[in-house]
Amino acid sequence: MGLSFRQLLTMTGSDLRQRLRDKSVVIFALVVPLALMFVFDLTFGGMEQLELGDIEVAVAAPDDDELAAALVGTVRDLDVVDVEVVPAAADEVRPLVRSGRAALGVVVPEGFGAAVTSGQEAVVDVVEGESAGLEGQVVVAVLQAVFDRVNAGAQAAAAGGIAGLPPEQLEAVARSVAEAAPTLGTTEGETSREQLSFSGSLVAGQAGLFLLFTVGFGVLGLLEEREQGTLARLRSMPMRPGLVVAAKALTAYVLGVVATAVLLTAGSRFFGVDFGSPAAVGVLVLAVVAAGVSLVFVVARVARTAEQAQVAQSILAMVLGMSAGAFFPITAGGVLGTILDLNPIAAFMHGLGITSGGGGLGDLGQPLAVMLGFALVAALASRLIPDRGAAS
Repeated sequence: MGLSFRQLLTMTGSDLRQRLRDKSVVIFALVVPLALMFVFDLTFGGMEQLELGDIEVAVAAPDDDELAAALVGTVRDLDVVDVEVVPAAADEVRPLVRSGRAALGVVVPEGFGAAVTSGQEAVVDVVEGESAGLEGQVVVAVLQAVFDRVNAGAQAAAAGGIAGLPPEQLEAVARSVAEAAPTLGTTEGETSREQLSFSGSLVAGQAGLFLLFTVGFGVLGLLEEREQGTLARLRSMPMRPGLVVAAKALTAYVLGVVATAVLLTAGSRFFGVDFGSPAAVGVLVLAVVAAGVSLVFVVARVARTAEQAQVAQSILAMVLGMSAGAFFPITAGGVLGTILDLNPIAAFMHGLGITSGGGGLGDLGQPLAVMLGFALVAALASRLIPDRGAAS
């Protein structure tokens, strides 16, 4: 037992030194994924930090109209956008917007409140300038919501008139509907504890995607040595036959764990991502690397040559990585959603979402079950599938 263990460590150490001298391992395991993280974060990272600026709104409204004053007050008191209301005459609003001195213009007609409370039509003109931008869209959306409320009040007043209510009650009905508090509302909350931020998804996705390339350098060495004739000489040595395969698996496992840990650590530092408990994250890394190594062993059994195996490995890595959301979020339901849930990279990202939200080892049952179950099934498949390379 001791001799076999020493032989395993000796072969693993030799493989690791050989792989680390191969510059392609460092390139695909660290340089390329880190470069992609930077590129995607520079390109899309600003979406998380979007801030709305100020906007000037030219408003023409009658002074003695309570509903018009309430409409203007709603625009002025917006929380998400700083609005500066510029009072103007009705015929000055369009020139102000056209000249760029105001990004948005609102013209409330004379008799606005009386028209609404009596159930008559009242038209409010909204003029949007070229510089309105996203801030202007927000203000217009708020105005539209207010208009809907006012329109509901006008319709209620009209219905009351048809029902025979006296004129003095129509105004009260319209005002109560227009000014009533909304039945449903929204409150600002926090991101779900099982969701990563955009930067966190980039880091986790790229680490999971390139993990499959990294472990391939260890496992697919079996095919290279078979083609070079060194595998037959290794198996002729006085040691257990399975030690050669075990050494390749251990080499791939060590490479995968180290590369994934480095990517997660570097990504969290560079992009300000907190993945939570190091112990819980470490368990996730060990599980996803086990799934990756088992999958690449299946590739090694199916492929006849090292070149075929590298092509198949690349295809599998891209399919699993993209379907897990390594580049952009992917959502699906039904049978397709169930299949995507069995993706070990998706389970890895799901687990990191749990830990980043404060979850511990006890909360990782589902993603760990997916990754370890995938590893077990792939390992069994690699034993049952005929070795096409040995048969050729």
